[in-house]
Amino acid sequence: MTTDETITVTTPLRRTVPLGGDPVALAAGLLRHGLSDTQLLYERDAEVRVGVGVLAEVTLTGRAATSRGPWGERSLTAAGDPLGAFARLLGELPLPGWSGYGWAAFELAHALAGHDVPADATLVRAVVPRTEVRLCPGAAVITSDTPHQLDLVTSLLTGPAGAPDAHKDRHEPVEVPVEARDEHYLAAVADCVRAIRAGELQKVVLSRELPVAGPVDFVASYLVGRRHNTPSRSFVVDTPDLRAFGFSPETVAEIDADGTVRTRPLAGTRARTGDAEDDLRLRGDLTTDAKEVYEHAVSVKLAHEELTRICRPDTVAVPEFMDVKDRGSVQHLGSTVTGRLPEARDSGDAQTRAWRAFGALFPAVTASGVPKRAAYPVIRDHEPTPRGLYSGAVFSVDSDGALDAALVLRTAFGVGDRVWLRAGAGIVSQSRPEREFTETCEKLNSVARYLVRPATR
Repeated sequence: MTTDETITVTTPLRRTVPLGGDPVALAAGLLRHGLSDTQLLYERDAEVRVGVGVLAEVTLTGRAATSRGPWGERSLTAAGDPLGAFARLLGELPLPGWSGYGWAAFELAHALAGHDVPADATLVRAVVPRTEVRLCPGAAVITSDTPHQLDLVTSLLTGPAGAPDAHKDRHEPVEVPVEARDEHYLAAVADCVRAIRAGELQKVVLSRELPVAGPVDFVASYLVGRRHNTPSRSFVVDTPDLRAFGFSPETVAEIDADGTVRTRPLAGTRARTGDAEDDLRLRGDLTTDAKEVYEHAVSVKLAHEELTRICRPDTVAVPEFMDVKDRGSVQHLGSTVTGRLPEARDSGDAQTRAWRAFGALFPAVTASGVPKRAAYPVIRDHEPTPRGLYSGAVFSVDSDGALDAALVLRTAFGVGDRVWLRAGAGIVSQSRPEREFTETCEKLNSVARYLVRPATR
């Protein structure tokens, strides 16, 4: 694409329809119909967004940022400022009022730190869908580039086949050996504690991967798990190259169009048993445990420092500190750090501002370590496989620079026939390997308990 090209953009069609059911179930029902091989669901607060198909996309690899759409293809080198190149191409999209969805791999952190990453590795992908549906209690707004798709989605949402019927479909639960002892992980935690006590870093989040045998119905599992989880965000990614669903306990970055930015670090964990008295006892233990309080405090301190570097002077604050947040099978210490970004001159500048803030906060301190750059080689040396989407982000992004990015934890992943879970724990000088292993089990159960096989009738 060149600056003197004339691009004809069709005005998208829009329709509001009444809803009579649960927006999450109706949104998942749309995914079940397989309207495209690329679909994404993103739940934030009372709104569930579904993107279907690909009108345009911008990807960032280890080599270049590339945009593709009806106008053709354009690339910029990723050298030096990879997210800057990515943001520039988003800001140039010749689509008025676009909305997009996407995901970022943990290995983006290595690129941002100037470390080598494979040239063909996809670090970030943002898709502007051909059809977008925003569902809230009572109504849905459908936007599409074709009348046929607009009518089809309307009929699917308002007709009797809109939502999956759990009473007709029988889903066999998947058995996952969550508590099977992992000697490699226990030894890795012990080694990391030694490195921390030697002064190499203050904290590192060490994760372990758990394979899942046999086929898994991702959409049905998402619906079952969503009924039993209390996430900050939830999502489903359904593409030819990657499948995932998850119940994110926290956001990496929430950036409003006016430049307000928030991040909500969670660190410090205890189980939730379902017994009110026992959960209250565990909550008290969490809030008074020196290791957990220290782990949380250093995470909040780093988030504050990161925002201070990019926000207007004297705008960074911690309006919420060390509250307890219930997240499915676990409870966490949680805080909120906020700030105001500099003014944006135009829509392109708004994208640059948003992605600069995202890059300053990515990866989440609660999924990497303190200092972050010291944690990366420790993670790479002690985890047998690259993280990929785990501890990266799934996000929604708008043309006005609004960006909402959920931390990818409590998630099931699928590539081809392979399905797996992953969970980690924050390692500090007071950590004990057995306790950190137990913490990973508690977190894995937020997803593992709800995995189901494809339906039988």
